[in-house]
Amino acid sequence: MFEQLGLGDIGPREASVLFALVLGLAFGLLAEPTRFCFRRAVAGPAGERRSAAGIWLFALGAALIATQAAALSGLISFEGHRFQTSALPVLAIFAGGLLFGIGMVLTRGCITRLTVLTATGNLRALTVMAIFAITAHAAMKGVLAPLRTTLSAYTLDIGISGFDALPGGALVWTLVLAVPALAFGLFAGLRPLTLIAGALIGLIVAAGWVGTGFVLYDDFDPIAFESLAFTAPVADGLFYLIASTAVEPTFGAGIVAGVLGGALVASLIGRRFQWQGFESPAQMGRYLTGGVFMGFGGVLAGGCTIGAGLAGIPTLGFAAALALVAIAAGGALAARLIDQPSALGSGYAGSQDTQSVLPAE
Repeated sequence: MFEQLGLGDIGPREASVLFALVLGLAFGLLAEPTRFCFRRAVAGPAGERRSAAGIWLFALGAALIATQAAALSGLISFEGHRFQTSALPVLAIFAGGLLFGIGMVLTRGCITRLTVLTATGNLRALTVMAIFAITAHAAMKGVLAPLRTTLSAYTLDIGISGFDALPGGALVWTLVLAVPALAFGLFAGLRPLTLIAGALIGLIVAAGWVGTGFVLYDDFDPIAFESLAFTAPVADGLFYLIASTAVEPTFGAGIVAGVLGGALVASLIGRRFQWQGFESPAQMGRYLTGGVFMGFGGVLAGGCTIGAGLAGIPTLGFAAALALVAIAAGGALAARLIDQPSALGSGYAGSQDTQSVLPAE
């Protein structure tokens, strides 16, 4: 369809970067004021988990329905997509998901939330983003790549690649997954505007799939079929930042740049922009460790809570679902062992040490 857009000298690759900037900007504008974060739903304060899970699941339900509506109408197809594989690299997915989940608890936010927080003046988040990007790049193309390929070599072939191959097909399983997610969001006590924001975030995911898989599709200059994600995009963004004269910007780098811009605008409008930094060496060590865990884990698992979760689940691939389950398990385990009062001693509520390692997000 790309040639019908009449964009002149702009090719599909350049158009995809501009498209990603728009998607990222919209996501940042919505995610910053709503504090959209999977970690808060899994391991946040007890009083916030229900509302955090509500908006996240409502966004997932909207993404599922909108994305599969496009697939069932023939606009896009996930056949052959990396999430649609019957040979699951189970060891890499589970190990990576657990590492990512532990890392997001250590850093008090998944990489998506930290990208948003970076734009609000949070220097802790900026530091973790840099460490995350370096580690992810090392896992994809650097010194950690041999370990990644070794772990990814252990696969389990289950014969089918996704939920759409089960009895009932894509339509039934889309409803099976989406309806409970939407229902949870509706009964989570969220304000109508928050629900609308969640639905819009889900539609951004679907727009990414349709945009790259149909609107910008060109037989002569094909681009990657992708949507919102942060693992490879954050790594690509850093690489482009330091070597822009040698490499071209990517869709992922456009997403990250757009999210930073959108979150910055939202934080300035809401007067939430505030410079924040590390309060102690122990806190910095905790965050750096979490950044390494998330960077390597995200690559191993095939994506983060957005790439493999919010955008991956709508593909109906088993790989994405397993990755999200592993991330949730890692986060829940880390929260229980690291952040619960019993793990930190009886002085949890007011101890100076606790406050130094567990700052507000």
